[in-house]
Amino acid sequence: MADHPGRRHPGRLTAAPQASRPTMDPVPITLACWDYDRTLPILRGLVPIEGCAVHGTVLTPQEAFVRAFTGAEFDVSELSLSRQAQAVARGTNAYVAIPAFPSRAFRHASLYVRADRGIAAPQDLRGRRIGLVNFDDTAAVVIRGLLEDVYGVARADVTWVVGDLDRPRRDGIAVPALSAAVPVEASAPGDTLDRQLVEGRIDGLIGLVPPPCFQARDPVVRRLFPDWAREERAYWAATGLFPVMHVVGIRRSLAEQHPWLPKSVFAAFAAAKDLAMADLAMLQAPKTSLPWLVAAYEDTRALMGDDFWAYGIEANRAVLAATLRHLRQDGLLARDLVVEELFPLPV
Repeated sequence: MADHPGRRHPGRLTAAPQASRPTMDPVPITLACWDYDRTLPILRGLVPIEGCAVHGTVLTPQEAFVRAFTGAEFDVSELSLSRQAQAVARGTNAYVAIPAFPSRAFRHASLYVRADRGIAAPQDLRGRRIGLVNFDDTAAVVIRGLLEDVYGVARADVTWVVGDLDRPRRDGIAVPALSAAVPVEASAPGDTLDRQLVEGRIDGLIGLVPPPCFQARDPVVRRLFPDWAREERAYWAATGLFPVMHVVGIRRSLAEQHPWLPKSVFAAFAAAKDLAMADLAMLQAPKTSLPWLVAAYEDTRALMGDDFWAYGIEANRAVLAATLRHLRQDGLLARDLVVEELFPLPV
């Protein structure tokens, strides 16, 4: 991205000239990510990161985020898109992101509501109290964005209640300081969103995993979108947006020291994804325990295109720009960002 005259970008890593990998011993790097089908080839050593000796650690996204954003523990790490964008806007990002996306998801399935509150459609969420684990989770940002963009439910129409889902996990619940007028409350110490939903103190919740009451088939709780897959396909057909949840980050200091590294890391993640996609198409001896997986893969390609899980900026510009807009509307960004500021180095 060309800089505007006189404008500085706090926290932005200046793009280095094109650099090729020098001939030397491999650079040892640590890598943390979850063991998705699209990252396993790297973790298992089937796909190398050129010029590097990789020590991989399998972590859940939640653990990787804590360790990356609090102490920049790993050289290469899976990162929350939302929290990386917030760090870039503040100028405090310890990592520079590359446009490889280990996690993407439509999030219609993550909305749960009381069945006795007259909530038949998204518009019925106006004036309600909706729980969520973190206000700034990328999934929550995406859900608030689609509620407003598609269904006309503004983020300020809902009171957002932050708390732990199923058991107390934090000593205290922090409510973020927002630059927008969005009502956010913290749950009381020791309380859980699942209990609040069962007792009727909230009207619904956003759950990346189903809350215990739903898993126990409590009749008072249901999904807002019972046929969530159909709703997600309709969302794609209407918007062309396949939300990005996570990005890959490289420690800034390491990227500055080795200007060739972002290209090497991106190439490895792209090659690993290609292997995963080839496995999805394997009909002779399917590698996963789902009888009609290949049919689902072919249906997805027919709807979303052959490269439906695309990496790179241009193929994802619209969805990334939408998420940045939603972050700004939520009051989570210290300043406006454009997509190139998230991914400042060529790959």
